[in-house]
Amino acid sequence: MNFFLGCAVWAYKGWVGEFYPQKSRAAEFLRLYSQRLTTVEGNTTFYAVPDQDTVKRWVDETAPGFEFCLKLPRNVTHQTSLKPSIPGALEFLAQMQGLGDRLGPIFAQLPPSYEPTSLDDLISFLEAWPRNAAPLALEVRHPDWFKEPYSSQLTTVLKELGVGRVLLDSRPVYTEPDNPQLHSERRKPQVPLQPSVTAPFCLIRFISHPESQINQPFLKEWVIQVDEWLRQGTRIYFFVHCPIEERSPQTARYFQQQLEEYGTPVPPLPWNCLEQPPTQLSLF
Repeated sequence: MNFFLGCAVWAYKGWVGEFYPQKSRAAEFLRLYSQRLTTVEGNTTFYAVPDQDTVKRWVDETAPGFEFCLKLPRNVTHQTSLKPSIPGALEFLAQMQGLGDRLGPIFAQLPPSYEPTSLDDLISFLEAWPRNAAPLALEVRHPDWFKEPYSSQLTTVLKELGVGRVLLDSRPVYTEPDNPQLHSERRKPQVPLQPSVTAPFCLIRFISHPESQINQPFLKEWVIQVDEWLRQGTRIYFFVHCPIEERSPQTARYFQQQLEEYGTPVPPLPWNCLEQPPTQLSLF
């Protein structure tokens, strides 16, 4: 399976009655989530590293073929430099090996303060990562990384080391500058979108607007791009965020539908195969 679709979280109570059946309990959320979508962006590990019992429970509660794309802890990625954090990163990776085939790419999200002047430090960190244990993807946020010559330098390094690129698409939430509903998601930077693949896989983080019609032109672009990359053999992980998180699953489902209508070779969405799916939110 080369296409994985998911959201940023699974433990969201607001999905009960829509994405999850009525009266679903919090203890059931992960199991129910994995019966509907195929991956999750593991933001939880950015704040706290799960113990081995929790990791085992994640395996037991998820369906075969499901993958966690976990974020490196902030005490690894958000220090002044990365090189001193290499032992911590490797320790985290070792702890996550308990996920077995549920472990997808791990991604390092660097803070906006991490500048291209630290390229040598970044290279040292990336070279130390054992990619045979788990693929690694990188998200940069300082605006200079998206300018030349730094953009090309970063692309070259990622390709040479087989590190994936995290593509953050925050365009939808910046379409209405004065909308108070969007303030929480605007903590995600308004960085340029530079679609490119640097490894056999790619992570796409789509920061959706609460109003579906605003997302549609951006999702149409992604349908064409994802179709091209999948046909080239790239493994794609597509994650949907939203300031109103209740709407993320339906946006993900809509994107799956658009891919299928375009003829993109994507596997069936587990959600659509449920005998009695929960009541669906209207997209329009």
